[in-house]
Amino acid sequence: MNSSLRLLILSVTTTLAACATAPQQELAEAPHHAGRTDLEQIVEPGKLDLPNVELTDRLLYEFLLGDIAAQRDRPELAAQAYLDLARTTRDPRVARRAAQLAYESRQLEQAVEAFKLWQELEPSSPLAKQMLLSLLLSGGNLQEARPHLETILKADPANAGRTFLNIYPLASRSPDKAAVLDWMMEATRPYQNVAEGHWAVAQAAAAAGKHDLALAEAHRAAALKPDWAAAAVYEAELTMRNEPQRGLDMLKRYLKAHPENADLRLYYARALLSQKQYAVARDEFQRLLKDRPDNPDLAFAIALISMQMGDYARAEQELQQSLAKGGKEESAVHHYLGQLNEARKNDAAALEHYRQVKGGEYAYAARLREVALLDKAGKLDEARAVLHSAVPTTDQQRVQLILIDAQLLREGKQYEVGYKVLAQGLEKYPANPDLLYQTAMAAEKLKKNELFEQLIRKLIKLEPDNAHAYNALGYSLLERNVRLPEAMKLVEKAYQLAPEDAAIIDSMGWGHYLLGDLGKSVEFLRRAFSANPDPEIAAHLGEVLWKQGDHEGARKVWDEGVKANPDHEVLKAIIKRFIP
Repeated sequence: MNSSLRLLILSVTTTLAACATAPQQELAEAPHHAGRTDLEQIVEPGKLDLPNVELTDRLLYEFLLGDIAAQRDRPELAAQAYLDLARTTRDPRVARRAAQLAYESRQLEQAVEAFKLWQELEPSSPLAKQMLLSLLLSGGNLQEARPHLETILKADPANAGRTFLNIYPLASRSPDKAAVLDWMMEATRPYQNVAEGHWAVAQAAAAAGKHDLALAEAHRAAALKPDWAAAAVYEAELTMRNEPQRGLDMLKRYLKAHPENADLRLYYARALLSQKQYAVARDEFQRLLKDRPDNPDLAFAIALISMQMGDYARAEQELQQSLAKGGKEESAVHHYLGQLNEARKNDAAALEHYRQVKGGEYAYAARLREVALLDKAGKLDEARAVLHSAVPTTDQQRVQLILIDAQLLREGKQYEVGYKVLAQGLEKYPANPDLLYQTAMAAEKLKKNELFEQLIRKLIKLEPDNAHAYNALGYSLLERNVRLPEAMKLVEKAYQLAPEDAAIIDSMGWGHYLLGDLGKSVEFLRRAFSANPDPEIAAHLGEVLWKQGDHEGARKVWDEGVKANPDHEVLKAIIKRFIP
């Protein structure tokens, strides 16, 4: 025998030995690992019924091809080579290797075929049976999987509960939730005293929208296994959907019987929070913190609950304690200290805390709060500088920064600069609806009426159900007193889309006024003013009332508007026109 042939045989025999000499391990975990699972490490030792196969040159070539492909990170090719070898040799060790390679390379059809062949060649292997079942369920082949499940359950009825817990997550991947429910009910029917079977049916029923059945099955699971926290929690969770307090009471009773269960207490505390029972939730978090005094997350949660309750003094103390404990990201704590001080009207302290948010998930939000506080203090340039330092991570945030910058400039009466900011933003994001709308409105402010109409019509084409776009174009035509019939049609379209919007109701009233129907105009304008006592609506309503001869009513509306908005230019101009 030449040296090359010896090397080939050595390669084959080494591979076969590796397939047959590894320690046993529980299979149940194997199918659920997201990454690589080495089936060679979970094979069962024992005597195998091995075939008597002549080692031909063709077989040697196939073995070598499979090994080299596996070594060179070509798992698909390796899996196919070993599957072909398994069919030819009918050696269970080769079938096992083929199954491993196909499984690791995520080739579902090949893996199923390989595991079927392995099970056929090594029928005593529970690993082959369970892996085949898992693969069939993962692929949604519920009916094909059923006899394999029945075989496994009959072979090991004492572990039926564990089997049900393992298979449900796999079966639940099927999009046909009703079929999954039917399948689970059929599979668990012979095991009515197994709590895990009822739990699995409850999960399937809930996914299929069968709430009453889910609740009944969860209750049965909890009754069969009273100390099983998962069943008790799930029953309470289902109960809370329709009867929140009853579900909370169930959790409280179970927790009273198992006070040492920290995970359950945490779940109960969070459930209380979801029902806005802040004081009781804070007590539960405090009890958890007592057992784990160095846990910064618990201290942080307690502080946030205190904030939610409006107990700002205690919240600040707790946040400072959380900061002192360390562990919790300092930026997060400073962000909430900023919010707390804003709530207490202490803008200077809030600003200082926001400035200490240097990074992390709260950095962007902290920059925006800095901008708002600086703008509130009249520091436009400083606010814009902070705004430009914000680091957006999405296009939505990038557009938001452009819109805020334009708003700051508009409020500072720098209309031309604000328009340029928006126009430049629109060049980068030409199909963004918010940018289109705000750029159009800025163009109208600068009397660029043709550009305004062009942008608004582009927006309407992009969003044909955008009520505010129709209203903006219609109202602009009304204000310029041009193309009134067309303007009214646009405003009516907006009203059809958003009949409760105060600004659109105001446009309807103003349109009827310009068309000479004062009665209908007042009807709409009173509705608009009642919904939103905006100074511009007050100006419109007062003018129409004055034209109707109701001077006292007009003065009353105007006085109310001026009292709330003493510096509003449009309102002041209307009053001056009628009451020099």
